[in-house]
Amino acid sequence: MKNKYIYSIICFLFIGNLLAQQTPAPIQTKGYTIEGATAHLGNGKIIEDCLIMFKNGKLTFVGNAMTKIAREGTIIYAKGKHVYPGFIAANTSLGLVEIDAVRATNDEDEVGSMLPHIRSLIAYNAESKVIESMRPNGVFMAQITPRGGVISGTSSVMQFDAWNWEDAVINIDDAIHMNWPKSITSGRWWLGEDPGLKQDPKYIENINKITNYFSDAKRYLINEQVIENIPFAATKRLFNGSQKIFIHVNGEKEITDAINKMKTVGINNIVLVHAQGAENVSDLLIKNNIPVIIDRSHRIPSGEDDDYDLSYRNAKILIDKGITVGLGMEGDMERMNTRNLPFYAGTYAAFGIDKEEALKMITSNNAKILGIDSFVGTIEEGKDATLFISEGDALEMKGNILTAGFIQGRKISLETHQTKLWKRYSNKYQNKNN
Repeated sequence: MKNKYIYSIICFLFIGNLLAQQTPAPIQTKGYTIEGATAHLGNGKIIEDCLIMFKNGKLTFVGNAMTKIAREGTIIYAKGKHVYPGFIAANTSLGLVEIDAVRATNDEDEVGSMLPHIRSLIAYNAESKVIESMRPNGVFMAQITPRGGVISGTSSVMQFDAWNWEDAVINIDDAIHMNWPKSITSGRWWLGEDPGLKQDPKYIENINKITNYFSDAKRYLINEQVIENIPFAATKRLFNGSQKIFIHVNGEKEITDAINKMKTVGINNIVLVHAQGAENVSDLLIKNNIPVIIDRSHRIPSGEDDDYDLSYRNAKILIDKGITVGLGMEGDMERMNTRNLPFYAGTYAAFGIDKEEALKMITSNNAKILGIDSFVGTIEEGKDATLFISEGDALEMKGNILTAGFIQGRKISLETHQTKLWKRYSNKYQNKNN
């Protein structure tokens, strides 16, 4: 009986080990040199036949391979290949949900509607199998964002090779996220109501609830109440400008109202998410230095009168207006689809914007919007050595084949449970054919 018990424990541990994520890479202790590749720096610039060196997690040299300088550490000859900064996804709930149908694994939405104090940080699962599957496509960082309610909570920015959330975080509590109400509603056809679109009679009331909430929070912070109000206290950095508010909003009227109302209550550090119709109020965005996180390109237009290809041209329209544009995720299958981030950027490039401009949407632009551009987002001396080598164009599915990836100088594993299964069954049928 005792032996049977021990055998059961060994089997359990063995299976658990098979299901676990790979052990994170150790801190970089030896230098690396990448030579001969085409480097896409993430700021719109390209270096053909590049020379990139890094040690102790930091980039020490970025230039041309013809430069006469001593090479450091392990030399990776990458002629014909391409080097990119690690891609950054904005507005995703990665690591907050493992299995949608299992409530115990879902931490993206808490009970309540006004939740600025709810932090995605401590719910983040660094060992999620979904997280692991991002790395082979070059997605190495993301803003982990809660969902639901009016004020959903606070996001943080994570890197994707870590033991736990403490190791993963690279920008703590970067923003508070709010879902702005819609001014248009439709009848509930299933109850016999007219299904046509109409003005929502509660729109003004819903806006007033938001502005009153922030006004009350501001008074609480000014008066330093003896009785602590944790949700109100969590808004402090919004009012002093050290934290951003990400407003999830669509429609010209809604965007205009959201910006004006937030400025009225004293919140000025604003980012718009989704922002369909933002091109029609671009002057307001530019005047207030407000960037936009747009949705993935592979979606249908939201309006009946929209052009059939509007979803693909959205980035070009906003960039041409002079707006800073980043790329984020939300909607159906958003966590799994985040691995397709570079291909969404590539689709925007196919519909009018320069390929390097599209790259900026998931590198330097997202880094700037998320407040991490001082150390990631571009391949520049002094920044973190978070980058990868690809066989070809990383914004295209055929070219996005990673041969090496580094996060903070650490050479990371590009294996996942998916690549293991692919190799397993590829070998099965290759053996059959032989």
